[in-house]
Amino acid sequence: MTRYLLAGGGTAGHVNPLLAVADRLVLRDPEAVILVLGTAEGLESRLVPARGYQLLVVARLPFPRRPNGDALRFPGRFSRLVGDIRGLIREHRIDVVVGFGGYVSAPAYLAARRENVAIAIHEANARPGMANRLGARLTRFVGTAFRSARLPHGRFVGMPLRREIESLDRPAERWEALEFFGLSPSRPTLLVTGGSQGALHLNEVVNESAATIIGAGWQILHVTGERSILPPTTLAHYLMVPYCDRMDLALAAADLAVARAGAATVSEFSALGVPAVYVPLAIGNGEQRLNARDVVDAGGALIVDNAEFTPRWVLDHLVPLLEDRAAIAAMAARTLPVGVLDGADRMVDLVGDARASTVDLTA
Repeated sequence: MTRYLLAGGGTAGHVNPLLAVADRLVLRDPEAVILVLGTAEGLESRLVPARGYQLLVVARLPFPRRPNGDALRFPGRFSRLVGDIRGLIREHRIDVVVGFGGYVSAPAYLAARRENVAIAIHEANARPGMANRLGARLTRFVGTAFRSARLPHGRFVGMPLRREIESLDRPAERWEALEFFGLSPSRPTLLVTGGSQGALHLNEVVNESAATIIGAGWQILHVTGERSILPPTTLAHYLMVPYCDRMDLALAAADLAVARAGAATVSEFSALGVPAVYVPLAIGNGEQRLNARDVVDAGGALIVDNAEFTPRWVLDHLVPLLEDRAAIAAMAARTLPVGVLDGADRMVDLVGDARASTVDLTA
């Protein structure tokens, strides 16, 4: 029986691949023990117990970004946190620590190293985060979601995907998807999404340009996000929904997408062959633009800066693309080789390699 401690959380970008790997570990070995290390404040506090896994909660300790009192206290707090996690590793007899980035991963990697426990890492973004840059120097078993990601010992495994995405047969489920959303089978579908919280600028531009897009012969499935403040629409062939709990069907219906370039979004679209226009989030360290780079370079997607994505850009650039169905079909074909559907299996193989390395050393 192998005992795993999966470390990560804070955002869906860390939690969802963590859960996909947890599910695959159990599918391969029903006797496996899965524990998750996270914080009380992160999204994992809700999603991990809901999936049936035990969450071990530790303190949330952000790395200080400026010289102040928190910076002075950080080394002592960090050392205590590493010690607390070492205690959890011993208490639960952990065999492998699998990290996905986020606040808890860096101390988990150091704790595992000091306890001589195997470490495996998954990096979801093309620009690796601080925790995984540290962890990659402590293990040879590092998986990346994007080929362009640069980490020591990095091995491309792709993104561990949700089961409903991994098993989706888009052509077979297209008619069910159109019926589910009440979309027309005689029009191609533009899927617009800014993530679960939505994207204000993207929403406003698409909303203002909806009549133009529909006039090009398309229909719009617009997942606005739960915080959307867009007014209801009376336009035919324009469906706005604040939240979509069947994104698998939304992707089955989509002929083209306009979206932010979060790691999960780009990975899912690429794996399923959904061509896209990516509008990267304008804040942060630029990781969204880098996330889209592989598929853009392959010709499967376009990228436009947030400030340049305007109704004028839609008229001058998006509408001509919508009117060229052959170009969109070519983009879809170029998208598929970039993504992978078996990222969960690839990552679990990497975790198995990490476990085997410590077993070999103690044999």
